[in-house]
Amino acid sequence: MTQLTHTDSRGHVRMVDVTEKKPTVRSATARGMVRCAPHVVAALRDESVPKGDVMALARIAGISGAKKCADLLPLAHIIGVHGASVDVQVTDSGVAIEATVKTADRTGVEMEALTAVSVAALAIVDMVKGLDKATAIEEIKLIHKTGGKSGDWHRPDDT
Repeated sequence: MTQLTHTDSRGHVRMVDVTEKKPTVRSATARGMVRCAPHVVAALRDESVPKGDVMALARIAGISGAKKCADLLPLAHIIGVHGASVDVQVTDSGVAIEATVKTADRTGVEMEALTAVSVAALAIVDMVKGLDKATAIEEIKLIHKTGGKSGDWHRPDDT
């Protein structure tokens, strides 16, 4: 059996040692969707959600989430998040979220991008839950990443 990267010789979970790796420029982009009822979409479009500016809060929450990734995921490395952007767009079915995170470090930022989308989505749900408790987070996925030993990767079904 091949040795797993996050286990030691006894099978115990461990953090991968990246001490000897050289920092390189890396980026990752993730997307997700918050499905909302038509009346919630209308409130988002006319900025009448009682709790306030949902889109601004979601962008800031997503950036904050990217920076806190290592606090949430036990085996994630603490890395420098050198750039993070979160885009939120109201669509006919809810809010589309896209986050891009960049670094010049020893390991990638895929988890940081996914965390940014997840936290932005949670912030949106928190802001609109008083309007509709059935609001749902869906389709959070990595779209592409650049840099590192494995090089560039793009999701094959990316549209």
